[in-house]
Order: sequence, then structure tokens, then C-alpha cells
Amino acid sequence: MNKKKIINDPVYGFVSIPSDLVFDLIQHTYFQRLRYIKQVSLTHLVYPGALHTRFQHALGAMHLMGLALETLKGKDIEINAEEEEAAIIAILLHDIGHGPFSHSLEHTLVQGVSHEHISSLIMDEMNQMFAGRLTLAIEIFKGRYHKRFLHQLVSSQLDADRMDYLNRDSFFTGVSEGVISFDRIIKMLNVANNGLVVEQKGIYSIEKFLIARRLMYWQVYLHKTVLSAEQMLIKILQRAKELSERGTRVFATEALAHFIKNKVTRDDFIKDPYHLKCFTMLDDNDILATVKMGRVHEDKVLSELCDQFMSRKLYHVELSNQIPPRERIDSLRNAAMKLFGVAADEVKYFVFTQSVENSAYDLGEGNINILMKDGTIQDITTASDLSNLEMLAKKVQKFMVAYPKELREWKIL
Repeated sequence: MNKKKIINDPVYGFVSIPSDLVFDLIQHTYFQRLRYIKQVSLTHLVYPGALHTRFQHALGAMHLMGLALETLKGKDIEINAEEEEAAIIAILLHDIGHGPFSHSLEHTLVQGVSHEHISSLIMDEMNQMFAGRLTLAIEIFKGRYHKRFLHQLVSSQLDADRMDYLNRDSFFTGVSEGVISFDRIIKMLNVANNGLVVEQKGIYSIEKFLIARRLMYWQVYLHKTVLSAEQMLIKILQRAKELSERGTRVFATEALAHFIKNKVTRDDFIKDPYHLKCFTMLDDNDILATVKMGRVHEDKVLSELCDQFMSRKLYHVELSNQIPPRERIDSLRNAAMKLFGVAADEVKYFVFTQSVENSAYDLGEGNINILMKDGTIQDITTASDLSNLEMLAKKVQKFMVAYPKELREWKIL
């Protein structure tokens, strides 16, 4: 069987699968599951074109990793064939641990377990299936391999992952502010002191990369309507769990029912492989099936939430730099109890608060280093002459209040 396939990607054009092993990994059930998990969760409710998947993103990141490795080899950086394939596999599988709706439900279905940790567990299991052929890729993924720059291409503040998702998400949302000069950034990559650096000629491309990331977060990922939809979906699952604990049946696929009925923690994942088996059967469709059936559930809170979500009657969101006054929240909750006829212990599903944070660049967290013409290495914030670049490193926190729009439209407040 010919495994040297070519994929027509809408962002980069033709993307080649570089080896038989990579082809077999793409064909694996665990990887194919990513076809049914949206890359940017519920963003399509604001930007209708944003229906791309984790599967597409993983292939795109793999393509950029191949370009980056070719660039480094062209600059006489020693990377052998085994290391090249391993780095490509590491980035290909970096998101394989994502659950339904990506980041939105990351800490709702499973308590205290990041998708990176689940990715690591899945890669370990796949390594056994492939007779240890993923060992080097796992070492690179976990940052244990002695060539540190290979891990930085997989996970850092300037990795193939971020370059692809900015490029891809801006493409499918139509938000041009997120477009980055990924090809120039890759051409400017180099290695110094075993670490990934960008040659001084690429400073302006990095500046644009950081600004694009900031704009994409506030305009796309943390858009008020997206936040509203994500929080409503979280509330639906929380209510489903609450009802399940009381012994009330909620429609769910077998895999999802496992996580609705049981509180699964990080330690549970390590102790019992059955949890991971159930997790690898989940995708967006499991959640949507529960939400669709929840519209006709006997529980008033669940049915109301599910109906509003499926009808895109999303909650109104107010974002502020200040913590909302207690009096404001109490007023909203009292109004919601009157309008929807819910009890005091149920109104938390109709009026709630949440904080959101964003920083385009994290100082001290694997800095983006610039290789200056005189051979010195400087952090991008000091190497750049852009006066407001350091501001991008400051974490911005905002506070949201979400509540049904009827509370405004019916002028109850």
C-alpha cells in the first residue's frame, strides 16, 4: 500500500505525509477522533466559517514542523532522520488528548487533568501498540531529549502549534488581524546554545506574531458571545452531573455517561486505564446528543439551558475590568428567579460570574530569543524597538457577568 499520501490543505496547499509510520498514526482511531472535535470550540456561533477541526490543525502543525526542520538543517544544525521523524510525530500528536469542544470543557468532564497530560497518556499507550517506535517522539514531547530546540518547536511561545492555529483560525474565521508571516518566521529560525532563536532580521515578523495573538484572543477566542456559549455549555454539563448524582437519568452516550456519573480525577486516570478508554471515545457529537435530548428533559433548568443553547439564544455577557458588585449579582439573580420560576439553589445556572485572562507573551515562560547580528541573544521585548511590546507581556484580567437577555428585554431590572 502506498502511504506517501498528499493532502490538499486550504491554508498551505499540498501537505505531504513524510513516512509510513506517520501515515499509520494518522490512520489510528485515536487520531481520527480529532476529525470530530472543533478546533475553536463554539466560535462558529460568531464566525460561521470556524468549523475546522483539531485533525486539520494537527496536520497543519506537522507541515510547519517539517518546514522548520528543513530550515534548520539548511543552516547546518545537526538533525538526523530519526530525530526529524520523531519531532514531526511529537507535533502531530500534541493535541491528541483534547476532549470534546477543545478547551471549553477541559476541566469540566475531568477534574484537574489537562489535555497535555491526557495526550501524554495516549502517546504512551500508542507507543506500546507501535512496539516502542514513538519513544523518541515522547521524549521530545516531554522535553526530556537533550536537543532542547526540538521540544521548543513542539511547545514554546513560538512553536509550530501556535503558528498554525493563528494562521488557521484567522483563515476560517475571516479575521485578518490574526494573519502572521509564518513562512518568514520559519526562515529566520536558528539554534544557539541548544535553544531555538530567531535571527535579528525576523524581529518585525515576531512583533506582528505577538500582536496578532493578542488581537485574536480578544476578537475571537474571548469574544463575549463565544464566552457566553462556552459557559452555557459548561452549565449544562454541570446540571447533568448534579441530576445524575441525585439519581435522575440524563440521556448520554455510554462514554459520556461514565464522566457524568463519576468524578474522575488525574489520579484515577493513572490508576485505571478504563477512564482513558472512555475518554478516547468522546468527541463533540457526544455532547451535542446530550444537549439536544436535554431540551425535552423533565428538569426545568436543564431543558431551559439546552433549548436556549441549541436555539442560539445565548446569555448576555458584560465584561469589565472590575469585579462586579455583589448587589448587581443579587439583583440579577432575584429577577431570574421571578422570571424563570427557579429556586435559589438553581439560579446559579442563569446568572453567574467568571474571570478571563489574556497575555500575548509570558516573560520567563520559554522566552522568544533573538539572535543579534553581533552574536548576542536578547529577549524579544528588549531586542525590539516597539515601545508597547512589553505591554503585551502583562496579563490582562477581565470579569464577566452572564445572564439571560430576557432580564433586559422584559425590563425586569
